[in-house]
Amino acid sequence: MGKTGRDWTQIYAIYGMDDWQTPVFLLLHAVVFSFLSLLFLLYFTPICASLSLLLPPSAARFAAGFTGSVTALSAVCLFFAAANIFYSAVSLHWEMSQRMITAVADWSAVKHALDVGCGRGILLNAVALQLKKEGSSGRVVGLDRKKKTTVSTLRTAGIEGVQEYVTCREGDARRLPFTDNYFDVVVSAVFLHTVGKEFGGKTAAAAAERMRGLGEVVRVLKPGGVGVVWDLVHVPEYVQRLRELKMEEIRVSERVTAFMVSSHIVSFRKPSQHLVGHGEVRLDWRFNNIC
Repeated sequence: MGKTGRDWTQIYAIYGMDDWQTPVFLLLHAVVFSFLSLLFLLYFTPICASLSLLLPPSAARFAAGFTGSVTALSAVCLFFAAANIFYSAVSLHWEMSQRMITAVADWSAVKHALDVGCGRGILLNAVALQLKKEGSSGRVVGLDRKKKTTVSTLRTAGIEGVQEYVTCREGDARRLPFTDNYFDVVVSAVFLHTVGKEFGGKTAAAAAERMRGLGEVVRVLKPGGVGVVWDLVHVPEYVQRLRELKMEEIRVSERVTAFMVSSHIVSFRKPSQHLVGHGEVRLDWRFNNIC
């Protein structure tokens, strides 16, 4: 599977983080709550005395103790959340990318692969490293919303020594700029749940946009091609949709906590034959025509 024996410092040195503001925000608040809980511990008696001006002594001690406990617990939760998000974005992202690669039985036969929402390129470069290891002549395309991201992704490919296996394109996952039945493998890591987020995460419109993105993944896969998606929260929706699209060999991994929520890897194979039903009607993988 290429380079798997890496610690988080090596991964972070190459890829950094997409959203470092969130863990820093959580960490700062954790420090503030830790400081407040320490004040409650050190000055518990004076605090109780102050509260006694407003409350009975027993109630004042309970209020001070309860507030101090909640503050300390909040600090612990904030530290844990910051650590989990950092771990998910760095070490876990690398680990899950290695797991996703194992869903494809024969990388030596892969000529065209696509990473939808390639971001910093952890999964993209993991695929490229696998192609390089197999001595394949294949190539992997990374698609991202932002041109600035694709430029930095190509830089990481150079650091990994796989630049000849990688190309990047700017584009929208809901309208992939590729022809039907083009890729042998399509992968995506913690990205599809962000498609349609402008409509709100739990709205019908957002769900429709996510399914549109999934339909595009299916559309650009060759018959017999493999899709592998690691995503958050909405994987049961993807599985249901893939079944509706008559995908084969649908497999869902065990639950993994990532970014403080539930995540799974789902893999599937596009049928080699597109004909279904008594009249052998050809399926159209485009979202608009099958909903």
